[in-house]
Formats: sequence, C-alpha cells, structure tokens
Amino acid sequence: MTTEVARTDAQPKPEAAGQAYVLEGTLLEVCNCNVLCPCWIGEDPDNGTCDSIIAYHIDRGRVNDVDVSGMTVLEAHHIPGNVLAGNWRQVILVDDRADADQIRVLGDAFQGRLGGPLGDLAGLVGERLGVFAAPIEHQLVGGEGTLTVGDKVRAATVPYRSAYGTTTTLRDSIFSTIPGSPAWVAKASECTVNLPEHGLVWTFSNSNAIQGDFKFEH
Repeated sequence: MTTEVARTDAQPKPEAAGQAYVLEGTLLEVCNCNVLCPCWIGEDPDNGTCDSIIAYHIDRGRVNDVDVSGMTVLEAHHIPGNVLAGNWRQVILVDDRADADQIRVLGDAFQGRLGGPLGDLAGLVGERLGVFAAPIEHQLVGGEGTLTVGDKVRAATVPYRSAYGTTTTLRDSIFSTIPGSPAWVAKASECTVNLPEHGLVWTFSNSNAIQGDFKFEH
C-alpha cells in the first residue's frame, strides 16, 4: 500500500543559494508502445494513448540543501495522446526510505516547482494525483534493468546492442525524459502497474523501454 506524503498544493520552501538541484543517476522507463516509442520523435503513440512508468534512481544528488543520494522517484503516467500536447495524468512514488525533508524536496523538484529540466517535463502534466511513499527497488547492472514496487509495479528491461556489443542509443530527439543524455534503446520483457486507487492499471510484455544515465542541474 502506498501512503500519501505530500499534497500537490503545498508550497516549496525558498531555494538555497546557488543551484536548486544537482541529480545524477540511472533511468528505467517502460511504456506500452512498440520499440522504438514514437513519442520520443514527436509522433503519436502506437496505441493512440500511452501508459508509462519512469523511474529515476539518484546515485548522487541534492535538492536545495538536502542530500537525496540513494533515493528513487517513480512516475506513473497515462498520456492521452501526443506526448508534446501534455495533459498527462500522473502519480509520483518516492522511496519509502526517504525522510520527510527528502520527500518534500523531491516532490517539489519532480513536480516542477524548482524549474530546470524537471520543470520542463512537469509542464506536460495536466492532472497530478499526489506524491506517495512506497518500497521501490531499482537496479541497472550490466545492462539488465529491474524495477519493483511491492505488488504495485514490476518491470524488467534489457538494451539493444550493436554487432560489436555496444549499446544502441537515441540522441537529439524532440522529446526526452533524460534531456542532455543519450537514451539506451531497450525492450521490456514485462511491465505491470497495479494502482487502481489512481486509475492506473496495466500489464503488457515485449514493449518499448528506455534506459540511461542522467545528470540534471539547475
């Protein structure tokens, strides 16, 4: 069960002097489009709408003066049409190992209140369903990516590779969940989301996935 920990109408505390956030880590993303997801090049989703999860594991980072290293933030979305048209429906899950300050600042950053690249992405959201604590397990080791949130979310991904064994990458796309970094083109053997309390429930297999490293600064 997820527990709501931050209201979407809460006001962030004033930013610390200098950068609002510096976040580095790894991304796992899965959606119900075919490989490669047309949303990344600005085309309509394969199924007319797009259901997706995007999980950011922060290896090193801070938001304002709060250290958030080791935390994971997962966003589950229903995208009703073209990704660039916005009006996404979104719920955010934050690693339940986070303390109250970490949850607060991560909620501010990923809901776009601190601006920067995360603010640009958050600007596409039309309906925010809240920020909730949940037991998130996020791993990306040797190209094998797995994501588990109790009995609520499960996904497994692996990247495509060239004939020489290098990871297939997507660069310079019109849309990106890791702007400024190449995306690793991948495939999900499975993806299950079971969040009926938010109207987000799906199961699919052999669908589009994205992996990658990110560094967000603002």
